Amino acid sequence: MSGILAMMKLPMNIYKTFDVVVVPFPFVDSLKSKNRPALVVSSDKHFNHPLSHSVLAMITSAVHNPWHLDIEITNLKSCGLLKPSIIRLKLFTIDNRLIKERIGKLSLQDQHALKETASLVFEKLIISH
Repeated sequence: MSGILAMMKLPMNIYKTFDVVVVPFPFVDSLKSKNRPALVVSSDKHFNHPLSHSVLAMITSAVHNPWHLDIEITNLKSCGLLKPSIIRLKLFTIDNRLIKERIGKLSLQDQHALKETASLVFEKLIISH
């Protein structure tokens, strides 16, 4: 049985908003992948649990090519991260069975910064005029 199929048979965990998790990121030019941290941004109650999927944001240490609304992670220890990193609102949905592990949780201060930035990105969806 291939690695992906074996992983799909594992019991599923439900991840919570602001959990920092490890997921396999595919390479664009190959069938290989590399484990990378990501941030759960969807609601465990309304999305992650009922759908068995989570919406994640990319976490990267690559700041050489910044995006306009990158969010610096100020508390690396609470996230389980070893080097300076940012949250990049490059969002994707993943089957929870593909999440390798939970390594930490975003600090309250960093949660606030993420909420402020997300409100700018999703302004027309969140704020009714």
